[in-house]
This record gives sequence, C-alpha cells and structure tokens, in this order.
Amino acid sequence: MKLSKLFLSLALAAGLVASAAAQTKMKISISTAQNSHQGVAIDVFAKEIEKRTAGRYKIETFYNASLGSERESIESVQLGTQELTFSSTGPVPNFVPDAKILDIPFLFRDKAHARAVLDGPIGQEMLGKFDSKGFKALSWAENGFRHMTNSKRAVNSPDDLKGLKMRTMENPVHVAAYKGFGIVTTPMAFAEVFTALQQGTVDGQENPLSVIMSAKFDQVQKHLSLTGHVYSPCIFLMNKASFDKLSAADKQAFLDAAKEGTKANRARVDTDDASGVADLRAKGMSVVDNLDKAKFVSALGPVNAEFEKQFGKANIDKIRNFK
Repeated sequence: MKLSKLFLSLALAAGLVASAAAQTKMKISISTAQNSHQGVAIDVFAKEIEKRTAGRYKIETFYNASLGSERESIESVQLGTQELTFSSTGPVPNFVPDAKILDIPFLFRDKAHARAVLDGPIGQEMLGKFDSKGFKALSWAENGFRHMTNSKRAVNSPDDLKGLKMRTMENPVHVAAYKGFGIVTTPMAFAEVFTALQQGTVDGQENPLSVIMSAKFDQVQKHLSLTGHVYSPCIFLMNKASFDKLSAADKQAFLDAAKEGTKANRARVDTDDASGVADLRAKGMSVVDNLDKAKFVSALGPVNAEFEKQFGKANIDKIRNFK
C-alpha cells in the first residue's frame, strides 16, 4: 500500500514538473500605467492566451516602459529578445514606413470610421506589411483621438499654437503636421514626458484623454483643448519567428486573444472619452471643447498637399471615404 502511494506521489510530482517545463513564458510590455486602456489590452490578452492554450503559454505583463520605450520595445521584438509588445503607432513608421499614412491629421471622421478602416480590408492589408520586417502584427487596437495640452495658454484657434514648445511622438508625419501649426516640435519617448512638462523643458504635449488621465498630466498641465487632430491606433506586435514556431491552433489562439484584448481596449477608450473631460475639469484643468475644427484643418492645407504627394491622393481618399 505504501509503495503504491509512493509511486502515485512520484507520478504526480513528475507530472507537475513536466507541465511546468511545458509552459512557455513570453513577455509583453506597454509604456503606460497598468490602469489604462493599454493596460487593459495586455491584461486581457495575457488571460486569454493562458485560457486558450490551457496554460501552456504564460504571458508576463510589464507596464510604465519598464522594459524600455515603445521604440525600444519594438526593436526588441524585431530582434527576438522580447516576444511581444503593445504600442501606439508613434514609432512604428521607423520600422514599417507604409504605416505612416494612418497618422495623417484629420484622416478619420470618428472612432467608428477609424475602427471600420482598421478592421476592414485596408487595415488587414496593412497588418500584412509587418511580416517582412520581422514582426507578426496580431491586431490593430486603439490609443484614441489626440488632444493638445499645455501650461501657457488656452488654445482656441491654430494661431494659439504658434511658438508653443510641444513634445511630439517620434513620428515623422506628426512632426511635419505640428510644424505646419507653427509648433516648436520636440520628439521624445513617452516615459520622459511627465518630467519634461514638470521641469518646463516643453510647454505641452498631445495625447488621447485615456493617456492624459492615466499619466496624470493634469498635475503638470493647465490647459486642454479638444482638437482631436489625429486618430492614434495601437497595435499588438509579436516576433515573427516566435509566431511561426507556434502550431496552427496556437497561432489562432494568439490572433483571437489579441482580438479580445482589442475589444477590451476600445471599450476602455470609450469609457475614458465619456468621463474624461469632467474628470480633468474636476482636477483643475481648463478645457476648451468648442473649437472650430475647420480652422485647424485649413491651417494644415500646405502640409496636406505634401502628404498627398508622398502617399498619393487616391490612397488617402480611399481611407477618408471608407464606408
């Protein structure tokens, strides 16, 4: 009897060791806090992967740029030193130049339009362009519509932006557009922004409400203007070689988990957009929410003409007019 119990214990122990050994750990990172639209995205993704692969894959989640800036994390995924990242499209054009077109100001009418484009044939074709650069792009997700904040003055019209020193993403399309507004652009990684605002190295920055809230920019910025000047996508990226090693069923599990992460991420953006203005006003920010958008659009006329030359008017119109 004792022997059979001993064999049973040994068998169970061996089984546990085998299952532990069979578990593959992978890392995913974001530049924002866990309590954010990006944190929700990777937390749901991690939970879904574990569930869909019966625990054979465990995703370790990292927040607040603890594994490096967005650009550094994308580089790590490309090199294979990190398996996954979730990033805004800020630094993406440095790796996949075709993605630049998505960052053109005033390209999307609203979130429904942007989501339809990204989930439809245009967005899916764009995901395929990451393959040759060392990535498997699992799914588009969302950062949201970007708005301007600064510590100097209320921004009611494009003229109010002239001369403001603003942090921008490390993104050539954004930099060109903001120079068109007369902004003094200062590209820097997101992790450096709060300190730069606090110390007055820059006057302002621009980000979706979800980011402004989770980064607590209300502590270092007085003025918020709901310019909605750029729709900012996010993206789940995986190292291509790591993805290619997966079985067909596990590949599908990763794709499906990213879709669930996207759903949760977009729902959080909607919640933040609905409550954000009241929340930031309650924290002392002065909010301009009745801007004449047409003035901002026309101020970018010369820049848009350059974008039409660069990307092709037909390609831009295909996105603008997508139904």
